[in-house]
Amino acid sequence: MPESTLHDLLNQSAALHYHLCPKQVLGVRMGIHAAELLGLDLPQRDKRLLTIVETDGCFADGIAVSTGCWLGHRTLRCVDYGKVAATFVDTRGGEAVRIHPSEMSRQRARHYAPTAESQWHAYLHGYQVMPTAELLVANRVRLTFSLEQLVSSPDRKTVCATCGEEIINGREVMIDDTTVCRGCAGDSYFRLA
Repeated sequence: MPESTLHDLLNQSAALHYHLCPKQVLGVRMGIHAAELLGLDLPQRDKRLLTIVETDGCFADGIAVSTGCWLGHRTLRCVDYGKVAATFVDTRGGEAVRIHPSEMSRQRARHYAPTAESQWHAYLHGYQVMPTAELLVANRVRLTFSLEQLVSSPDRKTVCATCGEEIINGREVMIDDTTVCRGCAGDSYFRLA
């Protein structure tokens, strides 16, 4: 990928946060590397690529800018493991690759930015110029769940028999032949106050 493209993507990511940080750089670089490994033209304009990020924040926005995967397009998911890592899935063939920073990437950053004013600045500059093979680790992976189930169908709608709220995208749960939402099935992240 040409240097100007990396620069353009970093500028787009920085515009979302009014600054550029090392995790955004990692996200953008991971998206670029995923495009190379999967043979895709990114950022995408269709919905061929699905990306699962393992943390939120600046990193996820770097991924989104470089891949064209967004929550609103249903092509970006967060499974929060608290890790700066992402799995990129080509939905046409199911090929998937998980990418994370090399264990030594932080230490190597100083080598690529020896005059940086702080370690943070060394990460910021070093991650931009470090060779991909030194910065990132990529592994081919298989999903442990059905891609079709994850993607679902945006036109599927039903109503929870317990709370009466609409459930979309096939996210309902059947309990004793009764359709309920995940919250009413006991998998809720909130309680009424």
